[in-house]
Amino acid sequence: MTGRIALALAIHNHQPVGNFGWVFEDVFRAAYEPLLDALERHPGVRLSLHYTGPLIEWIRDAHPDFLDRLRALVERDQVEVLGGGYYEPVLASLPDHDRHGQLVRMADEVERLVGRRPRGAWLAERVWEPQLPSVLADGGYEWTILDDNHFRAAAIPEDAMWGAYVTEDQGRLLRVFGTEQGLRYRIPFGQPEDVIAHLREHATEDGHRLGFMGDDGEKFGAWPGTYEHCWGGGRWIERFFGLLEDNAGWLSTVTPSAWLDREPPIGRAYVPTASYIEMGEWALPPADSNVLTALIRRAVDEDLPERRFLRGGFWRNFQARYREINDLHKQMLRASAKVDAMPEGPARDAARDHLYRGQSNDCYWHGLFGGIYIVHMRLATHAHLIAAEDLADEARMADGARSADEARSPGGTYAAGEAHAARGGVAAGATITAPADGAALVDADMDGIPEAFLAAPGQVVVVDLAEGAAIGSWDLRATRLALCSVMRRRPEAYHATLVAHERATARDGAEQQVTGAGAAPRTIHDMVATKEPDLSSRLIYDRHERRSGQLHVVPAGSDPEAFRREVVPELADVVDEPYRVASLGDRRLVADREAHADGQPILVRKTLQLGGGRLDPSLAMDVAIEHHGNAPIDADLVLEWNVDLAGGGGNPAAYYEAPANREPGAADGAGTRYPHDSGAHPGLLATLAFGNSAEGADVRATMSPPADVSWYPVETVSNSESGFERQYQGSCLLLRWPLRLAPGEVAAWRVRLDVASSRDHRAEER
Repeated sequence: MTGRIALALAIHNHQPVGNFGWVFEDVFRAAYEPLLDALERHPGVRLSLHYTGPLIEWIRDAHPDFLDRLRALVERDQVEVLGGGYYEPVLASLPDHDRHGQLVRMADEVERLVGRRPRGAWLAERVWEPQLPSVLADGGYEWTILDDNHFRAAAIPEDAMWGAYVTEDQGRLLRVFGTEQGLRYRIPFGQPEDVIAHLREHATEDGHRLGFMGDDGEKFGAWPGTYEHCWGGGRWIERFFGLLEDNAGWLSTVTPSAWLDREPPIGRAYVPTASYIEMGEWALPPADSNVLTALIRRAVDEDLPERRFLRGGFWRNFQARYREINDLHKQMLRASAKVDAMPEGPARDAARDHLYRGQSNDCYWHGLFGGIYIVHMRLATHAHLIAAEDLADEARMADGARSADEARSPGGTYAAGEAHAARGGVAAGATITAPADGAALVDADMDGIPEAFLAAPGQVVVVDLAEGAAIGSWDLRATRLALCSVMRRRPEAYHATLVAHERATARDGAEQQVTGAGAAPRTIHDMVATKEPDLSSRLIYDRHERRSGQLHVVPAGSDPEAFRREVVPELADVVDEPYRVASLGDRRLVADREAHADGQPILVRKTLQLGGGRLDPSLAMDVAIEHHGNAPIDADLVLEWNVDLAGGGGNPAAYYEAPANREPGAADGAGTRYPHDSGAHPGLLATLAFGNSAEGADVRATMSPPADVSWYPVETVSNSESGFERQYQGSCLLLRWPLRLAPGEVAAWRVRLDVASSRDHRAEER
């Protein structure tokens, strides 16, 4: 008797919040539209499709007929549409009310689009934590899709993954499917006949087995080399769908819900925290990740039984690995709490929409490519969180139930003794509570040590007192620009792959090819290519986080290029060290530190003052150094500012401008403009302008006394779908003065940054 088996395919289609419109269009033409065409040509093939909120919104505007066609496929029971978090957040990272809100919004939208409420939920990056059964069930979902890696972690044997399992949390039931590894590796990178043979091998006489494969839709035409393979000369999908129809006598295609309606679960499973196996590798520090990757490859190559026990790190570890991701996540939590406290109404709806967009998962992790390193998406994520907090703060300030004092400065003004005591730690169970306007000590990054949080009508500034009293975030409310969102250059596990690749290329005398002639394309996890030669020589790693207002004491006359290459000696313990709060209140911070410079004791005092209104915010930083030693100090003082103005690729809207007339006190003439992603050393300046005219933000810096000015582009070497490349992360602006102090002397320096905002997104949206 011939065995029988069923096949369920779940295709996940996603474009991130903030991605370029032309990318949406290209991927739509290469992958999303051809798959729908193929389904219409092959009515005997059933599967499930998932489209995330950003993609649905774009399709609705750009190709509304596509949604009509999708609805027709659903109505004839050929396609089941999945739900999930609307803007594709990692649910485990969200507050409970936002998890529920994102899930319900997606369910409502799917029902509106295709006439049926989704029963299954797609999990972003398949990040699973044990509380998710109750979260999904409360959102109205019956099942979700995990990875074979999850099932191994739950001690389920390899041969027992052909179906659905049941799990629960707090008595709320959920069914879970596992993506079968053999299918995932063969579709579409093996031959269609190999997929059919693999399914026949696992068929049974009773027909109670289900082969399940859930994966990204972009690999069916949008990944490098896959369009020709899937839709061009390779005709992979056409051949595969034809084989499915030809073998329908023993091989049926089903939607997941249809399978659950006819088949009981295989058994019970309790799944620990997990994601797909590559995510576990990426979540580890680079050295550990490379060790684990080598172990996994050896275990696979040698078919070792212990390979099933090899697991990597925990998704939340990205918040420990990357200060920028943690800051983004905690900013999201802060905005969420403020939005949740708003009264119901249109303002809260608008704020919640921005908040949900700012929870899109893509910038909260980093793997083989993309993630937090993609500048335009990072800025877009920040912009939505800035917008959500801005709307919530506006509502709070307008709330007549609160006193003006409470709304402006919760926590009051801190005297030196109080502030010094407060910075010692944060009480257990504390939450991120920040003022709408004013200043307070707030554990903004949830590390157990308070930061100085300063808010004004036009800006929000967070100063990390424990690490140099430097600015970790400077957000402009009107233009929604996160000016300090510059990534640190740090080691990544794939840098070892780049170095090995370039060595092999140099040895062999030619660039390695991604695919051979006539071969199926390799997956993006296996490809190695570079977009320019000798990229490994550009691997430079920063010694410090890329905060602004950071002080350095360095040898006199140090070459600006040495700063870019991170080879300038630090002569004082003022960079990453803790500062004491002398006073904090009403948009003003004074912090100091007893330190040593060139072996001499000094007192460093930094004063930060916010000013201006919504459209013309200002930020002034004063630095004073008192020499308490007995020998002269002869060095340079450098004030470092890291600025992100979307200036990559020579963006003509993003600029630096040095005045033509550089005499102090003289009127500026027409200046010299430089691209914001350039490097330059214009020399001694009293003023400097920089900004992004398209974003509506122009900044004028005034230095007193005039400073020796230079800047350089902060560039990382990252991987992408098409190979290793340099990525512009922002600009490092260096303001330098001579530090010549005799014993007992005091010196002071000032920089004032005045912002002119020609756009106010909040007003435009209204």
